[in-house]
Amino acid sequence: MYKIMIIEDDPKISSIISEHLLKWKFEPYAIVDFENLDLQLTEIKPHLVLLDINLPAFDGFYWCSKFRQLSNVPIIFISSRTQNMDIVMAMNMGGDDFIQKPFSLEVLMAKINAILRRTYTYQQQEKDYIEHQGLMLNIEKSSISYLDKEMNLTKNEFHILYLLMKKKENIVSREELMQALWESENFIDDNTLTVNIARLRRKLEEVGLADFIETKKRQGYLIK
Repeated sequence: MYKIMIIEDDPKISSIISEHLLKWKFEPYAIVDFENLDLQLTEIKPHLVLLDINLPAFDGFYWCSKFRQLSNVPIIFISSRTQNMDIVMAMNMGGDDFIQKPFSLEVLMAKINAILRRTYTYQQQEKDYIEHQGLMLNIEKSSISYLDKEMNLTKNEFHILYLLMKKKENIVSREELMQALWESENFIDDNTLTVNIARLRRKLEEVGLADFIETKKRQGYLIK
């Protein structure tokens, strides 16, 4: 049974989400103490986190950054904020998806199921590496290593690189990437893919692989 950690300070919303998750046979953990969320994450070991932005003391951006120091667990932001900058910030902090309040429970469940399927199906099917030009993509750990440097990837970054490496020497369109990541382009702003690509490129540069991903104008992306 998948464990879902719900970090939402509105008790009514938290309760509604918890009840719906139970109907879907998930194991919800609705947080009531918003101190030391990083320690609670370590104790619960959830398969996915639903994270509000507006929280007591520290906001969701802060906690997402803290979580990313400890885990690659998928994180879906849930927020009433609607500015593009908030969505970009959520992705930059390490979030995997963003859903705006008020939201449909059916859409929320579709996003949860899609991310869980993407995340844990890969791990069940393959528990080794993909290698290209000396870059090792660790499928079980969702990390990259090159020479003596290693870096963790978020789930979206992992799936982008996984698809590009699997289809190396072939152009992968933005539409194909979005379909693979979110299973329906209707669920995601095109900006979100751009942010994830940019963040992945920065991590590749940090391990010593600048220009590893090539942009093909009006076509997509390519790894040679």
